[in-house]
Amino acid sequence: MTINRPRSGAPRKISPCGVSMILRKVKKHPRTTREELVNDLKLAGTTVTKKTIRNTLHRNGLKSCRARKVPLLKKAHVQARLKFAIEHLNDSVSDWEKVLWSDETKIELFGINSTCCVWRKKNAAYDPQNTVPTVKHGGGNILLWGCFSAKGTGQLIRINGKMDGAMYREILNDNLLPSARKLKMGRGWVFQHDNDPKHTAKATKEWLKKKHIKVMEWPSQSPDLNPIENLWRELKLRVAQRQPRNLRDLEMICKEEWDQHSS
Repeated sequence: MTINRPRSGAPRKISPCGVSMILRKVKKHPRTTREELVNDLKLAGTTVTKKTIRNTLHRNGLKSCRARKVPLLKKAHVQARLKFAIEHLNDSVSDWEKVLWSDETKIELFGINSTCCVWRKKNAAYDPQNTVPTVKHGGGNILLWGCFSAKGTGQLIRINGKMDGAMYREILNDNLLPSARKLKMGRGWVFQHDNDPKHTAKATKEWLKKKHIKVMEWPSQSPDLNPIENLWRELKLRVAQRQPRNLRDLEMICKEEWDQHSS
């Protein structure tokens, strides 16, 4: 004799067939909205709310996340990235420790600050302690050049004015080798920078060759492969927490926080 055991909890509002249908939909079209899924189920004879859709997707290991921004890649870019990955597939930890990574970044005075959260009561939204000062165009910004290796951070400098090839070479001349010495990179270290025209200019290549600096071949459209992007993100978050009030303050705080990663 078959015994029907009592089920725990209320029955699911969406049948197994309906669950399979919406899972197939979001797998094929990840940008599908909950409202669209509600309408799909309604056409199939099942009426549910967007909350039910969300709970169903959560139970199946899916949650709504912001789509990550990535470089727009053409076929040639994809092939170059694959080639880079294969060439470095068997690199050891010590190989990567010899790389001195570099990049430029722009930091807005009121950039990341604008996304911070505060605990407040319902009618206290505009109390001074619950607000972040903003102005048009972010209140200005500074452009920075920096480098780092597995051993810590090298130099970080503010770039004044519009950077051209001559200015970039001046930055390298004043900061690259001092950074390598500071970090005790030793013999055989490798310099990484991207394929910005200022970086790949004939005069820049000649300068690097004259200084006997080995340069890592870098695939275009690949900022996400450079670990310094993580360092920039961390720097911007820390700087935002200190709430700089002007560009001079912003530069000073950037350098102070950068030095915290020096070892």
